[in-house]
Order: sequence, then C-alpha cells, then structure tokens
Amino acid sequence: MAERARASLLLVEDDANLGATLRERLASAGYRTTWARSLREARRELSMDRFGLVILDVALPDGSGFDLAGEVRAGWPGTGVVFLTAQGDPERRVHGLALGAEDYVVKPFHFDELVLRMENGLRRRRHLDAVPDPMDVGRARVHFGALKVEREGRTTALGAREAALLRFLASRRGAVVRRDEILDEVWPRDEYPTPRTVDNFVLKLRRIVEADPENPVILRTVWGVGYQLEMHGNG
Repeated sequence: MAERARASLLLVEDDANLGATLRERLASAGYRTTWARSLREARRELSMDRFGLVILDVALPDGSGFDLAGEVRAGWPGTGVVFLTAQGDPERRVHGLALGAEDYVVKPFHFDELVLRMENGLRRRRHLDAVPDPMDVGRARVHFGALKVEREGRTTALGAREAALLRFLASRRGAVVRRDEILDEVWPRDEYPTPRTVDNFVLKLRRIVEADPENPVILRTVWGVGYQLEMHGNG
C-alpha cells in the first residue's frame, strides 16, 4: 500500500458513471487519482502536476486519446500511459502500443486486472526514470522519448518496442538480464511474446549500436540466460 500511495494517476474518461466509480475504487486501492473528462481538462492537469501514469480513453468528446498519448511521450517522458477503451480492434491496439503506451486494456474489464497492468506500467517507469535521455550506447546517441538514433551524422527512427527494450537493458546496465524478465517488463502479456521475440529485437538493436553486429561487444548474449548491456562498450 505504501508504494501505491506514492503513485499519482490521471484518469481521462468522459463517461460520468465509469469515471466516478474508477476514481473511488482507485482511491480505495491507495492511488492518488485526478479525473479529467476531456482532452482539454487532461492537458490542464498535466501542465499543473506530475503523474506517474495516465489511464486514457481513446474516444473523448474533444478528440482522440491517441493524440494525448503522443503529447505525453514527448512532453512528460517519465509518465506512463495505459489505454482503457472500448476500441479493441487489433489495429488500434497496435497503434496505441506503438505510441509507447505501457498497456492497452479493453472494456469491459476486470478491476484487479487493470490494477495489475497499472502496477506493471508504474514499475517499468521507475526503471526508465534512472536512464538518461538522450543516452550514448556504443557509437549511437539514442533519444528514447523522440524515438530516434543519431549515429555517424545520420538520424534514423527507432521503434517504440526497440526503444523500450534498450531502455530497460540500460536501466540494468552491467547486469545479466534474463529473457523472462525482459518479456515481463517490455511486452504486454496479451501480445503472447516468446523468448525468440526478444532475440529478434536484440538483433535489430545490435545493428544500431554495434560497430560489428556479428561480433557484439556492447549488447552481449549470455548463453542460456539472457543479455547484458556492457557498462563500457566502445562500439
């Protein structure tokens, strides 16, 4: 409960009954919760306070929650986003996660499951707050919030999931991180990722940060365990 009491949430929900119920139940669970009924109200609250997490509907009376999620990523990189919406088709779920959301929960939902997903998102944010942005990894300068990489005078886009994986490894820099830890921290459970998913994303990251991706010295494989981002790799 002490951990929850430190978490400040912004609930963005235009349904009066659901918003009031959620605010009451979240408060009972130990979260400090501010309720906004529109994008306009949400932007005002974000400008006045710092939140650990935004619980965000997609369909709002004055626009799309997707737009606000992009603003949160750019303007408040230490704040996580969990979508809570009736719009559950796969294309929208993928779009929401690609914007950098911690999770995407579809209505109707079970309150305890929502809390679990929120806590996972808050835990990931605590890890990420310890990682500078931008950060030099090998020969690349990685801008996590802006989802881009600068290397040898060129700028390339960085996928949201690639950025999340690299940032998580950076938060544990020097430690060996197991594949199952990576899956728990970086991928929502309903995407059904596998250890092979992690391996494929690591291969993508090596092409970004390693001078010789076939012989990595920065993002190392620890056979049978997982991966290690070296403290002092020179790329």
